[in-house]
Amino acid sequence: MTDTVMPHWLRKRAELTPDRVAVETFEAAVTFRELNESTRNLAANLQAYGIKEGDRVALLMGNSLAMIQSYHALAYLGAIAVPLNTRLTPAEIAWQLEDSGASLLLHDGSKLDSVHGLEPRRAEVRAVRDWISTPARHPARLKETIRLDEPHTIIYTSGTTGRPKGVILSHGNHWWSAVGSALNLGVNFDDKWLAAVPLFHVSGLSILMKSVIYGMPVFLQERFDAKAVNEAIFSRRVTIVSVVTAMMTKLLDDLGDQAYPAWFRCMLLGGGPAPMPLLEKAKAKGIPVFQTYGLSETASQIVTLAPEYMMEKIGSAGKPLFPAEIKIVDDSGKERRPGEEGEIVVKGPNVTKGYWQRPEATAEAWRDGWFHTGDIGVLDDDGFLYVLDRRKDLIISGGENVYPAEVEAALVGHPLIEEAGVVGAADNVWGQVPAAFIVTKNGAKLAAADVEAFCRNRLAGYKVPKHVFFVDRLPRNASGKLLRRKLVERLPSELRTGVDG
Repeated sequence: MTDTVMPHWLRKRAELTPDRVAVETFEAAVTFRELNESTRNLAANLQAYGIKEGDRVALLMGNSLAMIQSYHALAYLGAIAVPLNTRLTPAEIAWQLEDSGASLLLHDGSKLDSVHGLEPRRAEVRAVRDWISTPARHPARLKETIRLDEPHTIIYTSGTTGRPKGVILSHGNHWWSAVGSALNLGVNFDDKWLAAVPLFHVSGLSILMKSVIYGMPVFLQERFDAKAVNEAIFSRRVTIVSVVTAMMTKLLDDLGDQAYPAWFRCMLLGGGPAPMPLLEKAKAKGIPVFQTYGLSETASQIVTLAPEYMMEKIGSAGKPLFPAEIKIVDDSGKERRPGEEGEIVVKGPNVTKGYWQRPEATAEAWRDGWFHTGDIGVLDDDGFLYVLDRRKDLIISGGENVYPAEVEAALVGHPLIEEAGVVGAADNVWGQVPAAFIVTKNGAKLAAADVEAFCRNRLAGYKVPKHVFFVDRLPRNASGKLLRRKLVERLPSELRTGVDG
């Protein structure tokens, strides 16, 4: 079914339910008819500019109506959206523009420092509002249909080599992700999904895809604010919200002694394993928390807890969504028995077919028809997944993925740093933060503040080490491989609490 042809999703949704609200905020609401009309105008202006099928267009925007319009407009042209993390530095953005081959970068004006700092210029840079507000001068030749096997998005995810990889997600990946979620959580006529997670992340993008497929309003927030989210749940009848652990903690703190209204039916929790005390607190308050497991490579969730098991299997990510499969394997690829730890491997129509211009990485990840996640988990006797480690060495800081190799690569660019090893340190606010162990050249003197300042010009803020330790040597095995687990053991005890090495 990968070659299935469908009507363009937004066009079809605007035909079916034109007056239904598509996007809502505290200040305004936009119907699917209005969203489709403005999106087609943007697509026509992009086409007049020269954007055509197969072109890559980068999006540097916060959570906004313009971001939603841009995604759908590019689909009307058969172009591929390349959403950029708004917290990246100009150097990181420039690299992703070059790697993707994007010919155009659309921005909403909120990250002008990043835009102006792009040197050398990798793509033409334009403010999206210029094309949204300007009526199209020429009739457009838009794609009124889409094929499920056509690429929709390239989302960059950090890699163990220190450079991010572009995950190619097709229309079919997004379609089956939405279908799988609906078959698990159901779709109610009065559903309204609050999006405070970034729309440049696969979690935020998946909400937008569900919106047009289900005909469901999205309550959009520019940024996460616990008080505002709770207010929307109570006053705007939000029924579903996507969160990571740090967000959920703040929501419960703000909620205090109150209970959520009866119409609130799902707090979808992703971004890594949640601490059991937090889940127990939610359970005691009767909050419907559904843990999930997913990756950029799986177009968001691929494993989610079914509603009837929310309390019985607390701490589990659940079972694979209807179109998907998972299993646990050892290093040789042999399937493990229930209760035995191993690597989580997945398959299904929501899983990417590969990485942008990375044939070797694609071949390494895909083996015998299964996608190897690199994550460690275990299945219980009933087939429920428990995620033990979000990828070997991965640091999850406030829901953001930080790969140590990328931070290490930036650190060794300092003229006085010989070697660097990075691990996750426990943090009460963010769950984990990067901690760096540094060997200086010839014993040179270097201050932690200097290291931080150096990194801030090269890395997004959440990737900058929050703790710096200077050591004489790094622990390595016989083949010279860095032993990060040994570094975790060197952390002060208060920074090791809850940290998996």
